[in-house]
Amino acid sequence: MARQAKIFYQDLLAGYLTENDQGYLFQYDMEYLENKNSKPISLTIPLSKKSYQSNILFPFFDGLIPEGWLLEIGEKHWKLNPRDRFELLINLCRDTIGAVSVYPIEDENYE
Repeated sequence: MARQAKIFYQDLLAGYLTENDQGYLFQYDMEYLENKNSKPISLTIPLSKKSYQSNILFPFFDGLIPEGWLLEIGEKHWKLNPRDRFELLINLCRDTIGAVSVYPIEDENYE
C-alpha cells in the first residue's frame, strides 16, 4: 500500500511524495509549476513536469528528519519506528527550520 505526503514550499503546495513497493516518487504540483515565482524545493530536485523516482528516500527529504533529542521524542512519545524514514518524515517535518514542510495526505488539517 502506498503512503503519500504533500510537500509545501513556504505556504504553497509544491508537490507530492509517494512511497510504494518500488521506492519513492516525487511529482511537482502542476499549479505550482505554472506559477512564475515558484522555486525548486531542492537543487537536487529542480522544477520539472517529469516525476522523480528513487529506490531510497530522496537524500533531500531524509535530511529534513531531525536528529538528537527531537528524534528521540518522536520515537519514544509517538512510538515512531526509527527505521521507517517515511514515517519519521511525515510525522516530524511539518514545521521544519527551512522553507519546506511535509504533511501526510491523510492529515488535511495542515493549515
